[in-house]
Amino acid sequence: MNLNRIDLNLFAVFDAIYTAGSLTKAADVLCITQPAVSNSLARLREMLNDPLFVRTGHSMTPTPVAQNIIVPARQALALLRKSVQESHTFDPLTAETSFNFASRDLLEASIMPRLVARLQNLAPNITLTNYEMPRSQVVSAMAAGTLDFFADASTFTDPHLCKEKIAQDRFVVLARKNHPALKNGLSLDTFLRLGHINVSQRKSGAGPIEVALDKLGKRRKEVMRGQHFLTVPSTIVKTDLIACLPFHLAKHYDLAIYEMPFELPPVEYFLYWHVSADHDYAHMWMREQIMEVASAFKPH
Repeated sequence: MNLNRIDLNLFAVFDAIYTAGSLTKAADVLCITQPAVSNSLARLREMLNDPLFVRTGHSMTPTPVAQNIIVPARQALALLRKSVQESHTFDPLTAETSFNFASRDLLEASIMPRLVARLQNLAPNITLTNYEMPRSQVVSAMAAGTLDFFADASTFTDPHLCKEKIAQDRFVVLARKNHPALKNGLSLDTFLRLGHINVSQRKSGAGPIEVALDKLGKRRKEVMRGQHFLTVPSTIVKTDLIACLPFHLAKHYDLAIYEMPFELPPVEYFLYWHVSADHDYAHMWMREQIMEVASAFKPH
């Protein structure tokens, strides 16, 4: 039997006839015409090669084949109904699922801890994972269902993705305490003279700091380039290097923080998800939790 040719609606009609005992009553239950019920029964008889029901007086008596398949048919219909109902509801208290994130330091260091703490009471059986992924793979991973959320500090435009701004921050300069060159504060000249740790996921190219300095006709001294903000403090504390970090990360370390000696646009963080998940109830609920946690995020 070719399963692709099976019309599941026929089994709903079959169940209605079996329960009602007549085509007329089955039609009333299903809110369709009696000819439609008769046509569905004829198709099912042909597919299963059995009459399924024989008329006995004013009722329809199921054949042995019908009696054998009614229980699994009802179980299958119940499972389909349950699946449809669950797709339109979400109970975080009982849900056992996992959400996969791909983000850099923002989510893992600042939002993820707060989100996990929030879920302990609201959704104790939900698990979260966060791992790095190249931006070139984000859309395909989301389409395949292996990635739920992507968070980034730069805009990412793709017709298959939805996005929402979740937080805003500012860059500050991080240096070790009692830095000999910063006794009188941080001037632009000192900023340019000192060696810098530049954090970027790209091997080369200008970031927001370079773009702003270029407008001033200036250039900073890059001594080290890395991919992760979280590795910067361990280097800063042992050297005279300085680094520009988002304030939400810099404030957690026992290091000296200075305001930028020139104007920079704010750092905006966005949350991305695939359009196919935009109306999924579980996904919608998780987005609400992320937004709630991010709303308490203060860049000062």
